[in-house]
Amino acid sequence: MFQVFATTPENMSPGEIGAHAARAEAIGFNGLLVPDAIHDGLLLAALALNATKKLIVGTGVLVAFPRSPMTVAIASWDLQRMSSGRFELGLGTQVKSNIEQRYSSRWDSPVPQLREYVQSLKAIFHSFQTGERLNFQGEHYAFTKLQPFFNPGPIEHPDIPVLCGAVGPAMTRMVGKIADGMITHPTNTTPEFIKGVCLPRLQGGFELANRDSSEFKFILGPLSATGKNDESVAAEWEKQRNLLGFLYSTPAYWPSLELFGWQDKGQQLLDMTRSGEWHKMADIVTDDMLTRFVPRGTYETIAHQYQERYAGLTQRITFPMPADEADDALAAKAIRQLQQ
Repeated sequence: MFQVFATTPENMSPGEIGAHAARAEAIGFNGLLVPDAIHDGLLLAALALNATKKLIVGTGVLVAFPRSPMTVAIASWDLQRMSSGRFELGLGTQVKSNIEQRYSSRWDSPVPQLREYVQSLKAIFHSFQTGERLNFQGEHYAFTKLQPFFNPGPIEHPDIPVLCGAVGPAMTRMVGKIADGMITHPTNTTPEFIKGVCLPRLQGGFELANRDSSEFKFILGPLSATGKNDESVAAEWEKQRNLLGFLYSTPAYWPSLELFGWQDKGQQLLDMTRSGEWHKMADIVTDDMLTRFVPRGTYETIAHQYQERYAGLTQRITFPMPADEADDALAAKAIRQLQQ
């Protein structure tokens, strides 16, 4: 039913990622998403691909705007070559304050800027593969020079999937129009939001481009509370409460709160970040909110929870790696159930 992608903790170091990827492949995952936050996402992807034989590895998601599309294209080309076609490039905008203050980069108009980013990547990939003159000129990016010396040349699997993260209506329609796939943000993965908001927006993009959506790679990435027994599930449940408290302090992630009438929760959390009350933020996330946003169950029951929520909405879904390797066999059984 699903292709199942493992997740990677954002604090996982380059020294750990190879073993993590090899373990994901051994458990039976179809793919692995690596973050781009504390450590470089492209470096993590390279190490994960090098440690595996068949696992799809994607960036989930690479922060685009601080990086030139040309440097990302070169790295992606190399990753695709070394892995015999197992790399997928996931891109995202992040939020304005991080782009300007953490990366000291430009934040212009994120939707047209990311659109041109994807279009310029595809133009560069085409020139790499065919040797044809590079000539992409847009409002935000222009690429008109690629001497033969700097062209890495054709590869066996040149069609590198470019996926984008999206939340808002214009960004989601744009992704449906030009990208090869989309990676949902974990704050916006309830069935109600996906069915009633996200998929119709994507469909609008498909229709604008008059494109066949059957090959579109839609990765649904919910948070999850699972484990070998009720005690471990309860512990994960509280971890997700803390994480949602942090995530929903960002206004860009409020659409699903608004869908359920919880706009005030987001404002409360934002106010707490401004007053430095980080330790109290989890108290704002109620059990009702967690029940809406986080599938919960032991490894014996969690596949059924996923299927009830997400069947018919996506063909790709993320699932957490067990914190304890002793639980790998139990997780593997749940993953097989999801794949059937």
